[in-house]
Amino acid sequence: MPNTWPMTQRAELATVIDRLAVDEVVTAYAVAVDEGDWAAYRRLFTTDGRADYRSAGGIEGDAGRIAAWLAENLALFAMRQHLIVNRQVRFGVLDHDTGDTARIRADYLNPMRFATEGGPAEPDLVCGGRYDFALLRTAEGWRLREVVVHEKWRRLTAVAAPTP
Repeated sequence: MPNTWPMTQRAELATVIDRLAVDEVVTAYAVAVDEGDWAAYRRLFTTDGRADYRSAGGIEGDAGRIAAWLAENLALFAMRQHLIVNRQVRFGVLDHDTGDTARIRADYLNPMRFATEGGPAEPDLVCGGRYDFALLRTAEGWRLREVVVHEKWRRLTAVAAPTP
């Protein structure tokens, strides 16, 4: 029986490195949305990358269109905090040997507070659900090809939304 232990260790190490890299993309996604860094948001996607926020009352489209929509709609909230947890990662290879892929299914909890005067306060809107991320390894590293939001619930406090 041949000794495959060193090769197995290299394969496992590569998987760990890829897992950390795709996890970093998901974290960067949450940070970009929470901080309103729409240029960073767009850079996370492949050139043909798309996102679908329709289950949360939003739109579907390319990363540039989605970034503009998010910038407009999330401006209502002074505080946003995405917590993305329970990440399940699967790696694969695209047909015709065009590149490595990853799929991540992860739950999210997203408390937000309307832009009003005053200091820290409880969130006005809290929602939760699941993300489906599809990533592609590119020459620049792992990038998002698709983000689909599956909102499962939403809670709005009695505070009315501010008028823009």
